[in-house]
Parts: sequence; C-alpha cells; structure tokens
Amino acid sequence: MRRGVSASRLVSTGSHPAVSRGLTAPVQLLPTSGSVDLYWLPVGAGGHSVRLNGRIFEAVAARLERRSPCDLYHSALLVRVPEGQFVIEQAPVRRGDGSERGVVAEGAVGTRWARRFRIFRYELRRWHNGVIPDVAEAVESPRRLTNDLSVARSVLDLMPSVPTPVWGRDELHAGEMWNSNSVISWVIASSGLDAESIRPPQGGRVPGWRAGLMVAQRHQVVGVQQRGSAIGAYVRARA
Repeated sequence: MRRGVSASRLVSTGSHPAVSRGLTAPVQLLPTSGSVDLYWLPVGAGGHSVRLNGRIFEAVAARLERRSPCDLYHSALLVRVPEGQFVIEQAPVRRGDGSERGVVAEGAVGTRWARRFRIFRYELRRWHNGVIPDVAEAVESPRRLTNDLSVARSVLDLMPSVPTPVWGRDELHAGEMWNSNSVISWVIASSGLDAESIRPPQGGRVPGWRAGLMVAQRHQVVGVQQRGSAIGAYVRARA
C-alpha cells in the first residue's frame, strides 16, 4: 500500500503534541534553506526485549563470521525544508490513522502471508513535525548530510518510491536482509548524496545498510539504460 503525495503539497496544521518528547520544536526556515540530518539509534533503545534480541542476534552473527560483536544501530533522517521538518523512518505499524504519521507505504515483516496481522507489517514514514522515538539515546548524532534544499526535497519526494520487500529477508538478492537501515541508505543514495562514505558510530554495525545501497545502484543503472534506449530510439527515428 502506497500513498504518493508530493512533499511540496504537505501542509502543517501545527506542531505534533509529541514533539516535546523527541526532537525540538519545528524550526522556521528561510525560503531557500534546507537540510538533511542522519541519526544513529541503538537497536532496542527504550525497549529491553528488543535490545536483548538484538544482542543475541549480533552474538550469533559475530560467532559465525569469526569477529567480535558490535553495537547495532537503527537509522533515521530528519529533513528540514521551508514547509517544516519531516522524520524519515521505517517502523512497526501503529494503531490509528497512518496519515497522521505521514505513512506513505507498508510492507510485510518476516513473511508475506502474515501481513494481514498488524504486528507483521512495517510502515514507511514521512512524518511532518514528527518525532524520532528515543532520540535522546542517539549516538554521534545528528550528522549533517547536506544543506542543499533541492536534495532535501528530493529525499522527501523519493519516499513513496522506496522498495517494500519483506523485512528481515533478502528478497531483492542484495546479499543481506532488508530492514530500516536499507530504507535510509536507499533514500540517501537515490537522492544523489554519497552514502558510500557514511560510517556507523565507532564499534558499531548497521545491518541492512549495504542492501539499500546495492538496490539503489541497480535502479540508477536501469534508469541510465532506459534513458539511453530512449535517446537511441529518438535518434534512429530522426535519421
């Protein structure tokens, strides 16, 4: 399920009441200013069971790969444009009207057959005046990725186009599972920013990041090939 609304059409109706629990109140920007900030959040921040499961997962992965365990991180973006600020994130589906959280798409968790149950679905958010849960626990954050307004708008406009494969699976054959980090790296790379140079906090790991980069690169190659074919067809028609 996708809800493709251009970011330029999103209008604020006031600050979200939960803003005080996370990010600071929205900042009024000049008409030509914009920015994109990256946040690294410890996996399971604010939730004991999720954090414990993350540690078990990483301990097993480290043993199989014969390396030391790392701290695991989940990523999110805060995009500021003259219309306001937007939180970009993949998260579990919550009760209530998704439009209030800027939901643009949903996907299955674990397996497609179970997606009819809410707990087995995730949502992609482009949340106007939204919040990043547990932002107080963010590490080495925020990291400013750009001050270019056109890039910030591109990040917002790309959200309805983010792939929505099954979370925790490698349906796109990218070499690792698709998750929230895949969404963020896909958006960053697809907007034209240098996602390859981004590194997690020291001693940390971001599972799924490479999957987003690989899929974004594929889409870019296909786009170039399609444009080349269109140009070739035009030239032949004019010959």
